[in-house]
Amino acid sequence: MSSTFHGTGVAPVVRRVRAYFAPVDRGAGVPTVFDAAQIGGFALDSPPSPWVDLGWCKGFARKSATKVLALRVGAMAQGQVRTEVEATVSLEFESWGKLQLALAAGSQQMNLLRTATGAPLNGSGGVAAAPVALEAGSTATSLNVGLVGTAGFLVGDLVAVDVDYVGQVGYVGSGVSAAYVSSAAAVGGDVNYVRRVSLNVGRVASIAGGVLQLGEALLAGAPVAGMQVSRLVGFVDREGGGFFQEWSGLFVMDGEQGDRVIYHYPRLQAMQGAAEMAETLAGPLERVRLAGAFRALPVKDANDGEMVLCFRSYLPA
Repeated sequence: MSSTFHGTGVAPVVRRVRAYFAPVDRGAGVPTVFDAAQIGGFALDSPPSPWVDLGWCKGFARKSATKVLALRVGAMAQGQVRTEVEATVSLEFESWGKLQLALAAGSQQMNLLRTATGAPLNGSGGVAAAPVALEAGSTATSLNVGLVGTAGFLVGDLVAVDVDYVGQVGYVGSGVSAAYVSSAAAVGGDVNYVRRVSLNVGRVASIAGGVLQLGEALLAGAPVAGMQVSRLVGFVDREGGGFFQEWSGLFVMDGEQGDRVIYHYPRLQAMQGAAEMAETLAGPLERVRLAGAFRALPVKDANDGEMVLCFRSYLPA
């Protein structure tokens, strides 16, 4: 092979695509930046913060819907111009989890908080049981609820950790904007609403000395003053609603020769409701995958001020 790279590289040979997502500051409109020149060679199992590993995906497809039209002088084309710049991404997640469900849901993806005794039935979960307050010394992986507080928890429980709802309007949810509240009246007096929609969730791995030890760090990091803990039994999403999930997306193809292709979409908004794809296994069994489809939104490249939708990087072997 030539010592310089001028069309001499072998086309990448890849097996699967790995997906990573990171929060977008919805209030400020600021996405998570990925610089392939500095961190493009990261280990797939250890993405740089704040990127979250969502595992392998199948059916990854990206499509450019950008139109290129000719600029004509009379009958002759003298140049070209891009119009209706647009790009989309679709994929199927190989695994199910809170973030995969949220991304595939399109709108709010809610937590099924354990209900209070005698709560009326409701499609997205009834009135929630009282939350448990956090004490000093809590971290992103250790929730100090005190000896009395641990009485209501079991190893394996799912928990949501977030602030009370006290009339906030706009985007709510710690770490990631999980929903948009247009008016306090719409939420009513549900003090647990933020925890109901929050993506700041974890699973209890062990309990000792008044501390709930989580299996992995909370998305929002160490809890802040005012956060409380609610137990949940699962997750629920709905068809419809006015909120659109928005994330920064990163898709990595590792080549068998040691090269790497990286697609960075700074802003991706869900463009469909909840959907699944079924794959037939042996006998009557089927594997159900979460299907997601996203529209890319523009950002400005600081190097030259161009408005772009995606950065495709290639790191040769």
